[in-house]
Amino acid sequence: MIEFSAVSKVFPDGTRAVDDFHLVIPSRKTTVFVGSSGCGKTTLLRMINRMVEPSSGTIAIDGADIGGKPAVQLRRSIGYVMQNSGLLPHFTVADNISTVPVLQGQSRKAARTRALELMATVGLDSAMADRYPSQLSGGQQQRVGVARGLAADPNILLMDEPFGAVDPIVRDELQQELIRLQSEIGKTIVFVTHDIDEAFLLGDQVVILEKGAKIAQVGTPSEIVENPASDFVASFIGAVKGKRALHLKQTPTGTVVVDAEGRTQGALVEDSHP
Repeated sequence: MIEFSAVSKVFPDGTRAVDDFHLVIPSRKTTVFVGSSGCGKTTLLRMINRMVEPSSGTIAIDGADIGGKPAVQLRRSIGYVMQNSGLLPHFTVADNISTVPVLQGQSRKAARTRALELMATVGLDSAMADRYPSQLSGGQQQRVGVARGLAADPNILLMDEPFGAVDPIVRDELQQELIRLQSEIGKTIVFVTHDIDEAFLLGDQVVILEKGAKIAQVGTPSEIVENPASDFVASFIGAVKGKRALHLKQTPTGTVVVDAEGRTQGALVEDSHP
């Protein structure tokens, strides 16, 4: 469990990125921070592994204040996946994945064996192990990034807009792969995105943020869609206008579901079960 208590962050230029933030992130679930650019979501994520230090307040993992743990040691115990994969260009795929385990003292042979296992886990052919990042597609690079984040078998995996730089088809494949992985490995995942559809697809808990990392609403996707907490939330999720603003329309062949633009999204089917 990760707990933010009265956390604030003011940068040297005076920008208040986070202001008195409180949140509990449950274990072995996916929590998604979603909001517009500049709302503080990435700052929150990076405070969990102390890439950014809070100006005030505390962040605890399983009840222990992370401020009392050496930052490098903390980072090596937490998986981190970023946009554009962040792979080391002069390292092979296997060596990229093995980086943290080797730094933690694992032998290169054991780390390579683990890397090959993880490549299979994320859907990469082991034949790619000795290729370099420049020889991979964008989607393949992101899969390597996920494998690298999992290499040290962390309890926590931080994902900072990891699928934002790939095309829509590859993005859908990666999202489905993450859903499959999470069902198998059950990590505590904290995921950052600006895409509400991605947030609702991946998140067990979704945190909608306004400027200054103010929580506009937190809940499951169903709770938020069924009961937006404010006009801001309703507008952000498209409940007022957009594809979630749905209504029923009668046609000669039955009832269909239509969006705010008048486009048919599906047919209403009666439940055959009692």
